[in-house]
Amino acid sequence: MGQAISLPFKLASTTLTFYRGFFYYLCGKGRHSPYLLPSSTTSSEKSTIPSYLLPPSTATGNADDDTANITISSSSWTISNFSKSPLFYQHARVHLYTLASAFYLYHKPHYRKLSYKQDIVDNFANVAIPGTGLPLSLFVWNKLLAFGLVCTASPICSLVASVHLWLKTRGKSSISNEYAIRLLAPDDWFSYWRLNCRVAGMHALLNDIPAGYEMENKWTFLEEGSKCDVPVSPYLDCPAIVVKHRNEEGGLGIHFYRNATDGGDWIIQERILNGDWVKQHLPDNAPLSTFRVITQSRGALDVSKKCAVEDVTALSCVFRAGRMGALTDHDSILFDVDVNTGKVLGGTTNAHWYRLGLHEVLPGRCPWRSNDHDITHHPDGDIPVSGSIVPNIREMLHLVETSHWKLCGDVPLVGWDVVLSADEKLPVCLLEVNLSCNFFRGSFDRKVYLDFLEDMVGRLQEMRLRADRDGKKFK
Repeated sequence: MGQAISLPFKLASTTLTFYRGFFYYLCGKGRHSPYLLPSSTTSSEKSTIPSYLLPPSTATGNADDDTANITISSSSWTISNFSKSPLFYQHARVHLYTLASAFYLYHKPHYRKLSYKQDIVDNFANVAIPGTGLPLSLFVWNKLLAFGLVCTASPICSLVASVHLWLKTRGKSSISNEYAIRLLAPDDWFSYWRLNCRVAGMHALLNDIPAGYEMENKWTFLEEGSKCDVPVSPYLDCPAIVVKHRNEEGGLGIHFYRNATDGGDWIIQERILNGDWVKQHLPDNAPLSTFRVITQSRGALDVSKKCAVEDVTALSCVFRAGRMGALTDHDSILFDVDVNTGKVLGGTTNAHWYRLGLHEVLPGRCPWRSNDHDITHHPDGDIPVSGSIVPNIREMLHLVETSHWKLCGDVPLVGWDVVLSADEKLPVCLLEVNLSCNFFRGSFDRKVYLDFLEDMVGRLQEMRLRADRDGKKFK
């Protein structure tokens, strides 16, 4: 009974923390002062950081070093009492700072679009909060609407998710703790994706779009990769191709494609086929299925200095096992891979985030959340996948780390699509890169990731304040 009575007060306190932290970085002191990291500040400096953004022991000045600097791996559901850990508050600071920074970026140029607004409108066109069926692009085409989405949908969805988990676990989970995680330090794939996008947007803008961001262009990536001896997917070096339907006549069914090698818009390649290891874990008629590997570069903290290969670290790896009949592995089962051993772990999906249409609001139509990495077999054919060992995992990770260093060491985070192909001459190649990347629900050492992001945010805030003082105009 006591817990039920205290629950509304705990939820209200967490909600207040969210609004206070968000506005602190949006228009309060956090917007106009350096981003201070508790681990590197003096006792007097710590007093300038709001207590609600610090772990209780740190806020009172009694932090124990061993507790404050503990290393925790993987996702929060493996962390005992996560909502009270130093890692939780570290995640919350980064999340709230970057969430507020989205409104700073909103009308400013983006490295791949005319503005950050245009980028999120385009990216949200096929994404919906599960069970709503409404594309999120409807709520971000206007800055005021986007502000309303953050201030209303964030706490509402966090509460629904917390109650849903409590019902799913038959009362074994804590609504208040889950609400704090969902609202202040969200660990779902969508929130990580958006966090990485905001960091990339800020970094590119404040550094005048470093050269590495050009790798987002698929042709530039292939061209530069070839020059730097990076094993990119092969392409045909011919001016153009003609594609004809075998039965159409009179000029019908004929298409001309000018190759990017000759200044055209099309990258012309032979189809790449899955290698033996990949093929044995897929059903017949499955698409090319890649590994998504995320790397981070500490060389991006200061783009004026030359990046070293030691600055780049592989964080996560996910095997995207394509579905039968799908054209690409965007429709796939996402199997987590242990980056230390290459062992394939449990699989899951994020397809419920891409279900659009008002019919998705009908009861039982769209799941609120996906499974907890408990898929062991590919559902199209009941093919065992979990427990297998990805061949030469260390070589794969070394490849993406050196490729990040060679091609775009000045970019903070890169998502690589790695192919294990049937081509004996090129058994491993890189299909493309994603610089506003997501982890596809892969596990990673969150402490390593968040330490890097806090260092990055501190650097970006310093550059942002300098731009403000100099009256810099972004074009």
